[in-house]
Parts: sequence; structure tokens; C-alpha cells
Amino acid sequence: MPNKSSASLDSSIFGIKPNVAVMHQVVTAQLAGARSGTQSTKTRAEVSGGGAKPWRQKGTGRARQGSNRAPHWSGGGVTHAPKPRSYAQKTPKKMVQLALRSALSDRAAENKVLVVDAWDFGAPRTKDAKALLATLGVTGKALIVVGRDDLNAAMSFRNLAEVHVLLDGELNAYDVLCNDWIVFSEATLPKAKTDAPAAVPAAAPAPATEVKETAE
Repeated sequence: MPNKSSASLDSSIFGIKPNVAVMHQVVTAQLAGARSGTQSTKTRAEVSGGGAKPWRQKGTGRARQGSNRAPHWSGGGVTHAPKPRSYAQKTPKKMVQLALRSALSDRAAENKVLVVDAWDFGAPRTKDAKALLATLGVTGKALIVVGRDDLNAAMSFRNLAEVHVLLDGELNAYDVLCNDWIVFSEATLPKAKTDAPAAVPAAAPAPATEVKETAE
């Protein structure tokens, strides 16, 4: 069974001042992108029928009509009919990253971020997952962040009603904000990334070679 770890949280990820405006914009864009956008109705040009004039232009006492598929007719087309479209919004990468750091910092400020040493589940078992959350003191909605090799852990947690399992590479602001607790393993805990290359150790000096003089 996994044990609670005392890993330190990176202040650049879990210790910044949350930017509420950025979180709102990113979450709104994410929810918009999740819309299917498949709604579709027919205009008067697409509805079958309506080619013949319902009655003659004059002499009937009725209002003149050109088609029984006009929008004001029952069975007619729809005015300004909705058509399939994409609701996706372009969001700058840095804004998405800032929103995630802001959400994680908000949960960390409430002491709702926990870290276990590893997701050591010998076999998928929901009972063990439930016992682990009780041991950690997790109540309410929880986000469990696992790695690609933590299949047993993912299968153990996925049957719990208020638990959402997510891969570490799919961590996002919306799922963080939707859950009360965030539980990482030491392997899935986000760490600061820098663009600076790692320092390369200096090469050791070549050993001096001894040259022997030969007598002529």
C-alpha cells in the first residue's frame, strides 16, 4: 500500500498568487472546446417539398404565399438555423500553464495537496483504494494523478464515485478546480522546468605520459 510522503512542493508551481481571471478564461475555453457542435436544423432551402405555390396569388381572400416550407409555416424551415461548428478557442500556452499553476497553488494554500511515495498496488482492488483515501484523510471529491505505468492504481480508484483519475501529462486547471483534494505520487508530482541546459562537468585532464630516452 502507498504511504504518505513528506515531499516538498515547488513554490513556482504550488506557491504563486492565483490569477483568477486567467483561470476563468482557460476553463471557459476548455469547456467550449469540449462541446460537440453537431447541432443542425434545416433552412427553408433544405426542407423537402414546398416547390408549388399553395394557392393562386389573387382572388382567394387569403394572404399571398409562395411556399408551404417558409419559416412561419408548420413543417417549414428554420430561420437562422444552427449548423455544425467548432466552439474551440485558441488559448496561449503560457496562459494555460499559468492557469494550472494558479489552480494548484490555490489547492496547496488550503492544504489540499497530498503526496504518496508511490502507487504500489499489487492488483486492482477498490477496497484498498478506499482505505488509502481514508488513511490520508481525504473526504469529498479527489483527483488522483497517476503515471502511465500505474495501471493497477488507476483501476483501483476508478470505481469510486467522487474520485477522478488522471494521467500526469493530462493535468489541467479545470480538473484541479473541480476537485477538493489533489493526490500525487512522488513520480507524478509536477516539477519546475527550466530552459537552461544542465551543467556539464569539466573533462578530467589527460594523464601525463612518461617518455623514456633511448641510448643511441
